[in-house]
Amino acid sequence: MMGKLKVTIDQDSGYCFGVEYAIRMAEDAMEESDKLYCLGDIVHNDMEVKRLYNKGLRVINYDDLKELHDCKVLIRAHGEPPETYRIAMENNIELIDASCPVVLKLQNRVKNAHDKMCTDKGQIVIYGKKGHAEVTGLDGQTNGNAIIVMDESDLEKIDFKRPVTLFSQTTKSTSGFYDLKEKIENRLKQAQADFKEEKSATFNANDSICRQVSNREPKLKEFSKLHDVVLFVSGKKSSNGKALYQVCKAQNPNSYFVENEEEVDSLWFEGQNSVGICGATSTPMWLMEKVKNYVENIEHESLLSC
Repeated sequence: MMGKLKVTIDQDSGYCFGVEYAIRMAEDAMEESDKLYCLGDIVHNDMEVKRLYNKGLRVINYDDLKELHDCKVLIRAHGEPPETYRIAMENNIELIDASCPVVLKLQNRVKNAHDKMCTDKGQIVIYGKKGHAEVTGLDGQTNGNAIIVMDESDLEKIDFKRPVTLFSQTTKSTSGFYDLKEKIENRLKQAQADFKEEKSATFNANDSICRQVSNREPKLKEFSKLHDVVLFVSGKKSSNGKALYQVCKAQNPNSYFVENEEEVDSLWFEGQNSVGICGATSTPMWLMEKVKNYVENIEHESLLSC
């Protein structure tokens, strides 16, 4: 007998506050103007970028920004370094600043820490992905002097005889941050022993991960256990999406990463009864709804109907 799948969307998935705020600002601005520029993809989701492109949002890079004059440019939730604001002022560009308040607060903390540490030859270390828009903005607060680290191999860049202040990109893994923190502490102690110092260099670790993001991990673990199959909907560019998908996969081997409904394989549901749909902080709810509607229309052999 053929059966219908029970499909549920995780209501804790989808846009975080910062992304939702940026998209709302973009849409409001485009109601007043037929064209709006955005410095980089407003969100790491190609389908949402395409939807907003059709409304008039045009993605530009830093080289484009330098050539633009007398127009409007949106700063997305990731935030920007001081250089972006300087160029905008010189070129008479009106900035629509949709930087996430959490990111802006972190930028201020990084700048203050850098200014303070300049007096004692300290180092600002940022746990994050080099080249990521948010990390570029944070690095800009240190005039490009921050040390960007992702894993243990990157720790070779740090001078463990000098003070270290550690921050994190807001969307990184909490467990990854604390693992790195412990490794840095151990290296500082080792340097103290190697150089016969009375005490190790000072170390100040700041857990600057957004709790709206980090709290999704435990919730996704529970959600993944509740369903026979999990569809994780996300853009392939999203680092947050890649990390959260691994959380699902660890709890439920029948977890699949898809960008949209076209990537769904009906064979995944054979002999299964329930499907859970979830996504990254950059995944729009309308896209998860679209995947849900597609799956609900698949007829399949379920365990209950056998």
